[in-house]
Amino acid sequence: MAHWLYKSEPASWSWEQQKAAGEKGTEWTGVRNYLARNNMRAMQLGDKGFFYHSNDGLEIVGIVEVCALSHPDSTAKGDPKWDCVDIRAVMDMPKPVTLKDVKASEKLAKMSLVTSMRLSVQPVTDDEWAEVCRMGGLDNPPR
Repeated sequence: MAHWLYKSEPASWSWEQQKAAGEKGTEWTGVRNYLARNNMRAMQLGDKGFFYHSNDGLEIVGIVEVCALSHPDSTAKGDPKWDCVDIRAVMDMPKPVTLKDVKASEKLAKMSLVTSMRLSVQPVTDDEWAEVCRMGGLDNPPR
């Protein structure tokens, strides 16, 4: 299983809204960056990811999982080059992990959240996943 990070401005789509979408989840639409799109095309069912509040909050607040594979983005107005996946909320992060905390960690110095801050859908290595989960108070994080 791979791990990912999904960035969303809470004023546009918040963690609370993601949780309210329930078991069905929701499309992760509106991504118009080729690298982020390619990341979604590489995702598999059950892949876990961090839900990150960007701009306002600047913190990892929850864990999601891929519940539908890459498919045409319904907001792309028929443009076939843009895809999305569906994700559903798995759990709250017991203690939100701030961008400041991530940047302060030597173990996370190469994390995409630090090095590619503008990328809206990012890969997360297994070691980064374990460290962020530890920082967020998850002793047995979902895999």
